[in-house]
Amino acid sequence: MIVEGLTIAALLIGGSLLDRLVRPRPARNRRIIGRSGAGAWLLCWMTLALFGLFLAICGSKCVAVSMTLAIVGLLLIASNAKYTMLGEPLVFSDLALIGAIFSHPQFYLSAVAMWQRVSAAIFGLALLATLAWLFVPDLPVHLWGLALSAGSLAILALSLRSVRFRSLARVPDAAADVERHGLLPTLLLYWLRWRESRDPPACPDAQPRTPPAPELPAPELIVAIQCESFADPADLFAEPQALPGLAAARGQAWQWGRLQVSGFGAYTMRTEYGVLFGRDEEALGFRRYDPFLTALNEASYALPARLKGWRSLFVHPHDMRFYGRDRIMPAAGFAELVGEDRFPQPGPGEGRYVTDAAMIDTILTLTGAAEGPSLIYAVTIENHGPWAPSGEPGSGDLVQSYMRLVRNSDAMLTRLQEGLSRLQRPALLVFFGDHRPSIPGATAPGGERHTPYVMVRLDAAGQVIRGDNRHADLTPAGLHHAILDAVLGTPA
Repeated sequence: MIVEGLTIAALLIGGSLLDRLVRPRPARNRRIIGRSGAGAWLLCWMTLALFGLFLAICGSKCVAVSMTLAIVGLLLIASNAKYTMLGEPLVFSDLALIGAIFSHPQFYLSAVAMWQRVSAAIFGLALLATLAWLFVPDLPVHLWGLALSAGSLAILALSLRSVRFRSLARVPDAAADVERHGLLPTLLLYWLRWRESRDPPACPDAQPRTPPAPELPAPELIVAIQCESFADPADLFAEPQALPGLAAARGQAWQWGRLQVSGFGAYTMRTEYGVLFGRDEEALGFRRYDPFLTALNEASYALPARLKGWRSLFVHPHDMRFYGRDRIMPAAGFAELVGEDRFPQPGPGEGRYVTDAAMIDTILTLTGAAEGPSLIYAVTIENHGPWAPSGEPGSGDLVQSYMRLVRNSDAMLTRLQEGLSRLQRPALLVFFGDHRPSIPGATAPGGERHTPYVMVRLDAAGQVIRGDNRHADLTPAGLHHAILDAVLGTPA
């Protein structure tokens, strides 16, 4: 009995010490006890539930303790790495992406050196072999582990239903809650708050609007380009280099400004959701961390659904199953998905992903064939990291590699405007960056996160309608409504 008590004490102390290493670290006034009392209570029972599970599987106390602390340590490492690169700790919705790591490893493993991948594979095989070797066929111990896990889960469930714990983490602020309560408790609390969230009522039919000025032709064609990692170098680097296409578009824009995206270095889907569905993060609550998880139930808010009578195409040179776009976009009203099979693969020296030049060729073909009111929403991918010439982290000048790719995006903006002008039909071009790049040693997640956006209007002769060249900073959801206003008029 004493041995069991010492084992559990060592387990809980080890779990608590590991949790103290999670960034952001505990505040100064809690450095002795670590996180909050409620967080410590949840961590205790979560750790015991995990320990009991491993004990029920393997029958060895030493292995169960080691595996439990290894899981806690793995989450610690993942969260701290994410916090360093993206300025955000691990959140519950990140665990939903585990499957995507295996189906699309290039998106996640590009930041991991080859020796690290090999080491991880060797470690995983050695771990499985060790578990098999140390398996103890002792039925009472297995049953005790099962009972401990079940009892711990029951205490957790009862605790979380109490008034005190139901009042925790009611407002999404992952960094503050990890600092206050710890990583594992915050993962659990945020998952519960996400499950409690409810779908919004169906988007009401279009409210009365003030039509656009009669002297201006309403756009019959909308082309929206969500450009991967596109940012103004002047906002990123001490010695910025000019982007002539962006500068020209700003000078001719109907409206332009800063797009106040919430993510840094990743989370394309947050910006994509905001522009397509028009719901701000305040309305999303805990759904904000991965709004695509629940987007199927919010399809009536999507831009294609709001543009009654328009034909909408979604263009993305990647596997549409990624983030469930193959299901979400048709539900949102897109009549056609133009995926990776419609694009030539990059040639030698062109990088890892379909180029922006290939994107613009396909988009201009689609616009030329468009009949009647049409929306083309395109997501580019060429400027995805790691921005090294060889594709391996640490090789070459990352900033210059990024600049080479962002210039390609800038050239795409120029070519697209020229191509739309040749169509000679009322059109609206919307171009924006999904998030800033996370470039080691060059950009950091703290501070401003905005990216540029421009809205350029063309008349029936293909001439730019400059209007007031209005400057306005918007959220992605605000850009959604700005597009609707330009086409349908402003709400009355």
